[in-house]
Amino acid sequence: MSNPKTNARKAVVQALYQWQITGQNLNLIEQYFIDEQFFVENEKIQRDYFSEVFHAVPQNLIDIDALLSNFVDRDVDAVDPVERAILRLATYELIHYDDTPYKVIINEAINIAKDFGADGSHRYINGILDKVAQKQRPDEIKPKRQTEN
Repeated sequence: MSNPKTNARKAVVQALYQWQITGQNLNLIEQYFIDEQFFVENEKIQRDYFSEVFHAVPQNLIDIDALLSNFVDRDVDAVDPVERAILRLATYELIHYDDTPYKVIINEAINIAKDFGADGSHRYINGILDKVAQKQRPDEIKPKRQTEN
């Protein structure tokens, strides 16, 4: 069984995917997940985190996509919708959740890609997010790299 925050991240990716595909109102999608998903599944979900991040990603979409556009090999909107949802969530976390180590964010994104993405998409996700982390969190990454030399 996964931990509640991991489950919330998975739910955020699914909700973002639905939003990206349908353009539905965020509150309607959130309510669906609360009514249907959270109580159908037996796994615990960190509901506050889900709600906060699910609404924050679309609110910060311009900044998130601008950062991602530096590292993806095509227009962000042309990235596979599952991969795009994962990248947007993880990029938001890398920007706004300094208390969560970048490695945790990237590993969670890789695991979600393995669960929901196409074969090999986890490698694409890893490559992009590693570059985002280097740009967004150089002080966190730099000490580790210096000790490796």
